[in-house]
Amino acid sequence: MSNKVKFEQYAALLREWSGRMNLVAPSTLNDIENRHFADSAQLADVLPRDVNVVDLGSGAGFPGVVLAILGWNVVCIESIGKKVAFLSAVKDALDLENLTIYHGRVEDYVRHLPAKKDNIVFTARAFASLTKIMDYVAHTKCRLFLLKGREIAGEIALAEQRYKFNYTLTPSKTGDGFIVSVRFDR
Repeated sequence: MSNKVKFEQYAALLREWSGRMNLVAPSTLNDIENRHFADSAQLADVLPRDVNVVDLGSGAGFPGVVLAILGWNVVCIESIGKKVAFLSAVKDALDLENLTIYHGRVEDYVRHLPAKKDNIVFTARAFASLTKIMDYVAHTKCRLFLLKGREIAGEIALAEQRYKFNYTLTPSKTGDGFIVSVRFDR
């Protein structure tokens, strides 16, 4: 199945399941391709190819499922059972063997990561503030690739009060936000 067909099926599943539960804002269902797929896919421009992606608070699968379709090995972490059921249905329908769904909390998953984490990166979109994300994962020293809004400067200033890190901001191609790439000081 081509990626084009996978994205078409993903959009159809998203529309179908959104009638039963709140996966995305209803106003975005008419523009899934731009608002969700293209927004998530822009991470492909900055993500190294040889990493395993751990998507925090995946919800409807953004950016995790999109990155899995594009070829990365991805773990989607989601604590809400109904959303896990949706993600599992997407995984099965699209035959995404490189996608793992973890039903649980981010802090529980991160606690069980292997000692060697050089090839793991974290992603998130509309999950939590930068400081809160760092609270979960800073001890791993893994890189972060986050889709954030235009208010990111304030989030960075707050995070810098607690953590030592370097970052780059890449303007979003789909809105007025940014991709924030974070590397913790070792």
